[in-house]
Amino acid sequence: MKDQPREPVAELHAPLGMVVLLGALTAFVAISTDFYLPALPEIGRNLRASASETELTLAVFFLGTAGGQLFYGPLADRIGRRAPLLGGIALYTLASIGCAFATSIEALIALRLLQGLGGCAGVVIARAVVRDRFAPQETAHVFSMLMLVLGLAPILAPLAGGAMLTLAPWRALFWLLAGFGGACWVASFLSLKESLPPSVAELSRKESPFSSYLVLVRKPRLVGYMLYGALNTAALFTYITTSPDLFIQTYHVSPQAFGWLFGLNGAGLIAATQMNRWLLRRRSYDEILVWANGFGVASAALLAATAVTGLGGMLGVLGPLFLVVSGLGFNQANTLAGAMALDPQRAGATSALFGAGQFALGAAASALASALHDGTARPMALVIAGTLVVAGAALHLLAKPKAQAAA
Repeated sequence: MKDQPREPVAELHAPLGMVVLLGALTAFVAISTDFYLPALPEIGRNLRASASETELTLAVFFLGTAGGQLFYGPLADRIGRRAPLLGGIALYTLASIGCAFATSIEALIALRLLQGLGGCAGVVIARAVVRDRFAPQETAHVFSMLMLVLGLAPILAPLAGGAMLTLAPWRALFWLLAGFGGACWVASFLSLKESLPPSVAELSRKESPFSSYLVLVRKPRLVGYMLYGALNTAALFTYITTSPDLFIQTYHVSPQAFGWLFGLNGAGLIAATQMNRWLLRRRSYDEILVWANGFGVASAALLAATAVTGLGGMLGVLGPLFLVVSGLGFNQANTLAGAMALDPQRAGATSALFGAGQFALGAAASALASALHDGTARPMALVIAGTLVVAGAALHLLAKPKAQAAA
């Protein structure tokens, strides 16, 4: 049975207000990490923590995001999209306020875990809403549009965070995150209508969450899409976690300049996601994934080579890193569309499993890179290269996009 048409698909016109709101909901994770990246060194000094301890505040946030999605996904399939979403955002907002009052690195780590557990509701439920409302190939268009909103976070958040640090201490960043959470709660309460299909709710009430996940992991193609998406996200998280210390401490870039460097890579990511929308009019998402995988592996190999040899210094790392991060923009929307198309009756559980895999592997990869920290770009580059190579194997051996494209 075919999951997607091969023929070109007309440009999708989704309601702008819905796209902006869903984009904001999916941006919880990006904003909660990128916004305070320039402050990591200051947080470490203020709370008397090491670089690895402050980077752990990122890793536990990713873990909370991974674990929370496994809870919200089946719940959203069973009782609806709105209630779990509003509860999760409320938890995120309260945890953000707690982070602003943290007086030790241990307290901050615990509160960041709660932040992740709450904020992930926006991520998993926004994806389920897209699948509720649109057909498979159309979802790739919508996800690309969401990535445009989401992609602004890596550009604007570090710049805003760096600028805020010149005016106020790092705690002010978490007050702004709390404000963002509160605004999303109000917007969701007022404008996001329930979209749960009755057939999905009926099926969810007949089977336990464990049974739903068991059905999904028995689908090799779905597992292939999930692993590919998760390992590409792990590469991105590795970059996010290690780049502040690498550029600010090792290469002596100011927090404000780091925001511009981080934003440049974010601009490349946005450009790729919007190019993906154009390509989707002419090619299937499977065909695009095959090309994107080759580009990503080649870029990561170049990054590893310059990092290990030291060729070009900081500029030798920045060039290939830009290619790697930009190339990731062709993957997220397409792997999501592929995975979500395979079992529409379990959209919430699929979204949760997809997201949990992303953040679990993202946390593991970023923690590994932090543990290997040696003051150079080598740990970051080698972990990124390793994740993308394994991702390619999962794509071709399990998802088998070439066979799908030729079907």
